[in-house]
Amino acid sequence: QVQLAELGGGSVQAGGSLRLSCEASTYIDTYNIGWFRQAPGNQREGVAAIYRNNGGAITYYADSVKGRFTISQDNAKKMVYLEMNSLKPDDTGMYTCAVVPGIYRDYSSFSAASGALGYWGQGTEVTVSS
Repeated sequence: QVQLAELGGGSVQAGGSLRLSCEASTYIDTYNIGWFRQAPGNQREGVAAIYRNNGGAITYYADSVKGRFTISQDNAKKMVYLEMNSLKPDDTGMYTCAVVPGIYRDYSSFSAASGALGYWGQGTEVTVSS
């Protein structure tokens, strides 16, 4: 069992930046990784992921964050990161990291599997004011 803990959330003005960290209790080099968020009244949204299919590793970003967010990992440090730049009020929400075993043909499959098969952190709140 992998335990995850997110750090780095907070309040920031529009246009600012935040860097979220996800600390894992074990090595995570064999896992797919992802970040998700949920705002009040909205469904949970997949933000970014690095997942493996039969062809190799795939990096995914939601259209709403492309060009602004970067997902990365440091396996030696057992860390997952989400760097968020040019933040907008619509980025407000609870951000949660997950590590997920397996291989997936596309992001939809990865996202669907994450709920049942993944290990999740508790989340960190991000608030972006205008």
